[in-house]
Amino acid sequence: MKSVLIVDATSLFIDFLKEKFSTLKIEVSVVQDKMDSIPRMVSLFPDLVIVEVHSTSEISFFAEYLQKIKADPNACRLPLIVAGPSIDKQYIALFKKLGVLQYFIKPLKFDAFFEGIFNILQISSIVDKTPSVINLHKKENLIIIEVAQGLNREKIAILRYKLASIIEKGNIDIPKIILIISNINLSFIDAINIEFLMTTILANHKIIAKNIKVLTTSKFLKDLLSGHTEYAEIETVSEISSFANFIADSVTTTSITDLIEEKICTLEPSEESHAEIRFVSDENTPSRSVVKSNGFDPYLIHVAIIDDDSVICDLLSNAFRTKRIHVDNFLNCVSFMEKMTEKEYDLIILDILIPGISGIDLMKKIKSMQNTPAIFVYSQSTKKEIIAQALLLGAKQFFVKPQKPDFIVQKAIDFLNGTK
Repeated sequence: MKSVLIVDATSLFIDFLKEKFSTLKIEVSVVQDKMDSIPRMVSLFPDLVIVEVHSTSEISFFAEYLQKIKADPNACRLPLIVAGPSIDKQYIALFKKLGVLQYFIKPLKFDAFFEGIFNILQISSIVDKTPSVINLHKKENLIIIEVAQGLNREKIAILRYKLASIIEKGNIDIPKIILIISNINLSFIDAINIEFLMTTILANHKIIAKNIKVLTTSKFLKDLLSGHTEYAEIETVSEISSFANFIADSVTTTSITDLIEEKICTLEPSEESHAEIRFVSDENTPSRSVVKSNGFDPYLIHVAIIDDDSVICDLLSNAFRTKRIHVDNFLNCVSFMEKMTEKEYDLIILDILIPGISGIDLMKKIKSMQNTPAIFVYSQSTKKEIIAQALLLGAKQFFVKPQKPDFIVQKAIDFLNGTK
């Protein structure tokens, strides 16, 4: 039987790996202190060591830890991989010299992570690569789960641990869940994966069925949930306005637009309030070309700026180009749509108030595509219903004009580099 030693990992990460490895009949041992792990390595002599680095502040200590492993004649023979934060190339090069076979940047691209493990352990296993996007956002006790394009069982399994982490870090006693299912043509063949998704969400003991609302236009999904006794208390709706009473903390005269702004439109994509379950194999996410094992490569980024204000286009494009990022300007949505057929973009900076075909119309068209670029909305609009609609259509950020170009560019780089 193959064996793996997990070092200094979070409890949720350990639980997830244990569950995954148990299906493959891989024995798992755990040690929390890095320095204590070296004698354990020698005594257990596992087939693989997985170490988690939690922040950039411990990089220097981690380098010393690797040097101690390298100095041990037995421990240095063990294959070692690391999951950690984005760091400079010089550190990755140093770690490789000190025996690290692979350094995986967090948030992990789990298909690449597991394929690396399988290659080292020389075992055969299939990773579900069904195109799928799963994002989570938190605002107070409200958690929004967005599922688009497809139902990927690997990502659904990870969702259980992402949810638990958000609830634990946020100290949420009574979480309310809004599940948004979009851009998926569901049929009876998806029933088993839908049940897996709902079971995964309900696996958290703090989440109860009556506190889950599903936003979907799929009649099949509505019929499936209403006909299932376990999901009978889960309400399915097709309009966001139906959430007014659900997202309100108490009965007030507050309008639905005010509630949307307060509870949904102010969601911030920080480490604690936002999570994306990403795979390298996702052709629809920026990680497909931008994030490499040796760090962030701006030469591979292609950004489209769509704004009828040529001055804003020039200011933003110049700021992106100073970072060696490819950028194209478009003064209307039509010209972008013509270019979109021949070129893939990783990110779109979009003004939704643009004349002619609006930014909202463009977002609806993009949402129906398979390979969807990320979208940042950059607009003068402060109407709450427009902000809510843009976020529901998949906008990753909503910035109200004016902002410094360098601010927008840095937010884009953080997102594309997987740090925000």
